Amino acid sequence: MRTSKRFATSLEMLASISKLTLGVALGLVASCSVDDGRAGDPATNDDPVTDTGEDPSSMSVCTSGPFRCLAHVRTTGAGVNRRITSHAATPTGIGALDLQSAYKIDATKLATSTKPTIAIIDAYGYTNLEADLAVYRSQYGLPACTKANGCLKIVNQDGLASPLPANPPADDDWTVETALDVDMASAACPLCNLLVVQATDNAGDGLFIAQNTAVTLGATVISNSWGGPETAGQSLAPAEVYFNHPNVGIYVAAGDAGYNNTIVPAGNTTGPDYPGTSQYTIAVGATRLVKDATTTRGWTETAWAVTSTGGTVDLTRGAGGSACSLSTVKPAYQTASPCTFKATADVSAVGDPVTGVAVYNTTVANRAWISVGGTSASAPFVAAIMAATGNGKQTSGEFFSLNTAKLWDVTSGTNGTCTGKTLLCNAATGWDGPTGFGTPNVSALMAAATGTGGGTGTGGGTGTGTGTGTGTGTDGTGTTGGGTGTTGGGTGTGGGSNSGSQDLQGGCAVGGSGSGLLLGLALLGLRRRRR
Repeated sequence: MRTSKRFATSLEMLASISKLTLGVALGLVASCSVDDGRAGDPATNDDPVTDTGEDPSSMSVCTSGPFRCLAHVRTTGAGVNRRITSHAATPTGIGALDLQSAYKIDATKLATSTKPTIAIIDAYGYTNLEADLAVYRSQYGLPACTKANGCLKIVNQDGLASPLPANPPADDDWTVETALDVDMASAACPLCNLLVVQATDNAGDGLFIAQNTAVTLGATVISNSWGGPETAGQSLAPAEVYFNHPNVGIYVAAGDAGYNNTIVPAGNTTGPDYPGTSQYTIAVGATRLVKDATTTRGWTETAWAVTSTGGTVDLTRGAGGSACSLSTVKPAYQTASPCTFKATADVSAVGDPVTGVAVYNTTVANRAWISVGGTSASAPFVAAIMAATGNGKQTSGEFFSLNTAKLWDVTSGTNGTCTGKTLLCNAATGWDGPTGFGTPNVSALMAAATGTGGGTGTGGGTGTGTGTGTGTGTDGTGTTGGGTGTTGGGTGTGGGSNSGSQDLQGGCAVGGSGSGLLLGLALLGLRRRRR
């Protein structure tokens, strides 16, 4: 279904999709250009993994349009021409292996028998995408992901391999966003396929059309690292139809401008970030990830918090997003939320630019390794984790509310001021706005893959005797089931059979039938190593 070509550019006016209306407005950061940094820019190898107290600057790479990508690049210096740090020959930032360590990812395993497909939806083209991805994956020993071997597919918003969109303007560099997305998806699930759907630009309806395209082309999950504030009185209905895809999880960056998009320079539009507030999406917040040898996990996380200098909040530096929608119905699982409507976020992962991730991107401004953060990092990372663990069909944050034991709770960090609604801007025990229900522990979530088991048993007895029977069965994912049957009184026989499936909340599978008492058992823990 095709729709109109352009959105209205006014920040406070509703915009058109087909003959329907979608209002969007965005003003996350002040517009700034990026010096190419050819002179006097050392190739440093910064280490943001260990917390040294350093708090480098960062800047958005997307500066215009009704929808903006949510990537923040670490920078050095100040003013309009802050230079990206750094044009390094070696990685700067947290790499794939550290990410796998922090979130307990076994890069050799999938919980599914077929390769999941992670769809990445961004605006504009990216000529060097395949080559840049190859450098990132080679750096960390990840298997090659190319168009030739079928792992990588790049299409336009209509699903065609050509023509692909033109590269973005230099001051609105969505290539950084796309590089970040595919690198984070690669780190979280090296065995997954990548589908990159490129909208013509960020001003038309291509980002919406791309949702349908991704599903048509077989996406297991979809990642959207972009958004724009809802406006009072607008109807989201025209846009919602694009995100309504049962059994395909859609993960959306919760925003890079703190609570309700308020950590922005004066004059910028505020409001809850859509499509993170959609009833059909899962909103992903951001954390600061720090290596910490004193903990069992080996890492600690706090919310991506506001940056203050001399007691004054730096409005150019952003913070992880959270908000209350202005119209989306509040879901039943958000019992802790003080919002009248749906709240964000549902879940979170690494995203603070201070502990940014390593990204390889060769554009005029970057040309090599850079360190990037933002909820643009956390959204594709969590999407890929969910695909890898067999949870790609989850389309609601309710999954995380039912699986808090498989998450790391993030309990500190403030992303703004939310008078009277403390949980919306302060990380706390349990659900909170900045980090949702927590960050994923993949070793625990991996056990949430669907499995079945079956077994039969027979037994006989005479008079008051008893009979027992046992049986086991093994399915394709390695779970087993068994049954026992017991009878008594006169001549009798007893039998039991069992079949069970482990649900997506990671529960134990039980079930069975027989004459007399029957217990069905299902044992967890065996997972196939994908060859």
